[in-house]
Amino acid sequence: MGKTIAIANQKGGVGKTTTAINLAASLAAFEFKTLLIDADPQANSTSGLGFNPKEVKNSIYECMVGLSTVQDSILPTEVPFLDIIPSHIDLVGAEIEMINLNNRERKMKEALEAVKDQYDFIIMDCSPSLGLITINSLTAADSVIIPVQCEYYALEGLGKLLNTIKIIQSRLNTALVIEGILLTMYDLRLRLSNQVVNEVNSHFKNMVFETIIPRNIRLSESPSFGVPAILHDADSKGAISYLNLAKEIIRKNGLLVTI
Repeated sequence: MGKTIAIANQKGGVGKTTTAINLAASLAAFEFKTLLIDADPQANSTSGLGFNPKEVKNSIYECMVGLSTVQDSILPTEVPFLDIIPSHIDLVGAEIEMINLNNRERKMKEALEAVKDQYDFIIMDCSPSLGLITINSLTAADSVIIPVQCEYYALEGLGKLLNTIKIIQSRLNTALVIEGILLTMYDLRLRLSNQVVNEVNSHFKNMVFETIIPRNIRLSESPSFGVPAILHDADSKGAISYLNLAKEIIRKNGLLVTI
């Protein structure tokens, strides 16, 4: 049975998609069979792995509204052991179409049941909102990673997200846990970055990952090449940081890093 991890924060620009792509690729680099689900209508995870969202025939949208099976929507990527279920702009319409459906919050979970046993990890890139698609993702997930950028408004909106997670835990997914809070866009030269790290650690203590993701030009560049950072520049600080995060998650879940 694979572990499903949602990457969520309703605040945009926190490194959510960067984390989804590079964590998924790093888990795959350790030869864990990994599925990345692009559950964001902006489809940045899809394009970041080299697919044109406009040419996608079957996406997570079709899976959720019953127009396609998950098996027919999975695409292999350039990274061995990594597959993706892509997204496209029609996902925006899924929220409206699903409003009158029974169990509308569980459509993602129902769709993934067919393939959950085929993967070691399923990573979901959520949209920067707390709408029905994100609620579906959190309902389908075993745990959630919350990226928080090392900037002035870092904790803004985090309380709202944690409240949403509590509601989902109480009503829709009692097994949902917080995998961890991930500090992103860290700049060693800035006093502010260090203040944010200290503040988040003092507020949330054991919930914060040891790995901190730095600001890194290779991380920023790699989506334009349609590859994760480990294929763009495996020796870059960004690529190494996500490999370290993957190791942390693998060990946290009682698995062995064999490479």
